[in-house]
Amino acid sequence: MSDLDQNPTAPRRGASASTVADAIVVPKFAPVPAGRPRRRYAVLGTGHRAGMYVGAITGDHADVAELVAWCDTNPGRMDFYDREVGAALGLDGPAGLPQYGPDDLERMIAEQRVDVVVVTTPDRLHAEHVARAQAAGADVVVEKPLTTTAEGARTIAASVAATGRDIVMTFNYRYAPRNSTLREIIASGAIGRPTSVHFEWVLDTVHGADYFRRWHRERKNSGSLLLHKSSHHFDLVNWWLGDTPVRVYASAHRDVYGAGHAEDRGERPARGSAADGDPWSLDLRRDRRLRELYLESEHHDGYVRDRDVFDGDIDIEDNVAVLVDYAGGATMTYSLNAHSPWEGYTVSVNGTLGRAELRVVERGAIRVDGDGRVVLDPSATPDAVPVAESRPEGEQLLLQRHWEGAEEIVIPQGRGGHGGGDAILLMDVFRRDLRVGDDPLGRAAGVVDGVRAIAVGVAANRSLETGQAVLVDDLALGTDLTR
Repeated sequence: MSDLDQNPTAPRRGASASTVADAIVVPKFAPVPAGRPRRRYAVLGTGHRAGMYVGAITGDHADVAELVAWCDTNPGRMDFYDREVGAALGLDGPAGLPQYGPDDLERMIAEQRVDVVVVTTPDRLHAEHVARAQAAGADVVVEKPLTTTAEGARTIAASVAATGRDIVMTFNYRYAPRNSTLREIIASGAIGRPTSVHFEWVLDTVHGADYFRRWHRERKNSGSLLLHKSSHHFDLVNWWLGDTPVRVYASAHRDVYGAGHAEDRGERPARGSAADGDPWSLDLRRDRRLRELYLESEHHDGYVRDRDVFDGDIDIEDNVAVLVDYAGGATMTYSLNAHSPWEGYTVSVNGTLGRAELRVVERGAIRVDGDGRVVLDPSATPDAVPVAESRPEGEQLLLQRHWEGAEEIVIPQGRGGHGGGDAILLMDVFRRDLRVGDDPLGRAAGVVDGVRAIAVGVAANRSLETGQAVLVDDLALGTDLTR
């Protein structure tokens, strides 16, 4: 089983190294019926994010899934994964799967008899690619965010209505045991009716900075962090509350990255792979996967993965604050900071009978080695410069009812990246038709969940443009969000 994290600069926590998850968080699935053919998968978009799905199809889920084709603009990246699949299958060389360009998506689906397309292309392309794949007769597994605009949401809604094809949203944070345990607490009624949520997420200067090196740094590609990153968080709150956002007000600004913020950072390199000893940069040469996927493949399409975080074409914000009203009466205050010295999040949910608090430290500090280089994974380099243990990595969930002391709630062990949720998510992605019984937590996500999550980000972006609060209904997203 590949426990590859989708973002190479994201913190590696203890749960990511676990090979056994607690039974309480793992869904139950029936055996595969004898003689049932495997579903045929194609991957559309072969950047780093595709790795988790490729590893799953050639690993734990090879009995129910089969990779049959690649689709991308870059043959170098397709070649990389084809070699990976060949190695996973025990072949002497690459797997030799057919390669297609995005213009030939429909031809690929027909020629290779594709059942499911895994969409891991840049966010701005999701709506087009989902609609085209469905029209050609395939179901879709799509990475977050579902799309980045109201128009994209309407395109997908129309596609689902016209084709009846399926969409699986991969909201992996739902499957992290710490998050699903908070959902259990709220659903149990222990804190009464939820009245307010405070949610703060901080990204450190390795992970947070990485969004300003890549295509995400331009709003036209990602819809900003309010869509690309925060859609995860908005989905969590929608799911925790079992509610629908109805009104959004946002404020945002850029304070550290981009033009005008490098005066005291020294002379800036053109790119990270040419920068020795610069902690703001990412050196693709130091990671085999990144080197082969990007540095050695960029001549095909000109995409540079390690750009400087202080470039002038960056137009997304690194600090955002959002106020959201929910149909059920609760209000959320949300903030995201992308230049913190540590990484993690805090959630407080107030109710009519008490309060639940979740605090997570994913990376307590950034390590820098003797050459001034950032250490992406301290667990792999134990000789790195130590830091104070005043902010230890870990997680804590507290429940406190009115007139009672606080009770610490035990969080089960997960497996894989994203807080132990990735591997559990993949079971639902590839085996959900074999699930035994319903999931009481309702972790599997579909198109309505995807639209609910992007509704907050789309409304927030419109609020930034107008300076006014925005009603979600006024966005005309094409989907009934109360379903």
